[in-house]
Amino acid sequence: MAWSDELKTRFQDRCLFSEPLAPYTTFRLGGRAESLVFPAGQEDWAWLLGFVRRRGLPLTVLGLGSNVIVSDSGLAGVTATTRGMNACAVSAGRVEAQAGAALDAVAARAVEAGLAGMEKLSGIPGTVGGALWINAGAFGQETYADLVSFTALDPEGRLVSRARGELRYGYRKVEDVAGLVFLSARWELRPGEPGRLREERGATLRARAEKQPLEYPSAGSVFKRPPGDFASRLIDSCGLKGLTVGRAQVSPKHAGFIVNLGGATARDVMTLVARVREAVLAKTGVRLELEQVPLGFSREAA
Repeated sequence: MAWSDELKTRFQDRCLFSEPLAPYTTFRLGGRAESLVFPAGQEDWAWLLGFVRRRGLPLTVLGLGSNVIVSDSGLAGVTATTRGMNACAVSAGRVEAQAGAALDAVAARAVEAGLAGMEKLSGIPGTVGGALWINAGAFGQETYADLVSFTALDPEGRLVSRARGELRYGYRKVEDVAGLVFLSARWELRPGEPGRLREERGATLRARAEKQPLEYPSAGSVFKRPPGDFASRLIDSCGLKGLTVGRAQVSPKHAGFIVNLGGATARDVMTLVARVREAVLAKTGVRLELEQVPLGFSREAA
């Protein structure tokens, strides 16, 4: 049986072939997935990990498609999205969420339950799984700050559970999670006054809307914050706001964002990324590190 037939037999209507990936990314660009599947839980993921290993196929995991740049040539093999795993529960000061739940929705649930510690994560456009991968954060709060533990599958499909104390993490970095597929996470939060927390969440969302170019598709902040500075300040100091390649543009509103003006290609974005890095290095001596993850590119192109 061809691998595509075997995959279709397993996932039925949750398996698509030659599926355009632009609708599955916040940048709204990129080519097609050779196959796209929607696992519903641990059993599906365990089967899928065994399948791609046995068949020798590449596997790409997507959440809500933020923080990634998908190549115009698309993604070979199997692309799997966690969108079918979005449950979230709150009880006794604890928040538990599946990896495909939107981090913003989890923050909203915590706020409504009167639990403090996630309100400033409001508006982050990714999933719990994506947040666990890079320790997503904003306005002084980070994913791992109040994390109790997460569950995941290793490349062999074995269930693993990691407590926060076992992990090494920092700014936009978590060590020893390569190869893991996140399933769920649990946080223990502090009691807070719901009205104040709602105000904090509202202020956070307003600050994002005022400072960030949310009116255009993007993948979030392009570069990591360099030590003691901000990528956006360095880019702005080089006069790069508004710099455009094709239909990709360094946002005039926030220099840390590259936006899709409509019809941008991944090549446009990656060319613009390279020009920004070269200009900043030449003027300031700072080598900006890409925060967004290029998918489907050769190592040289990325």
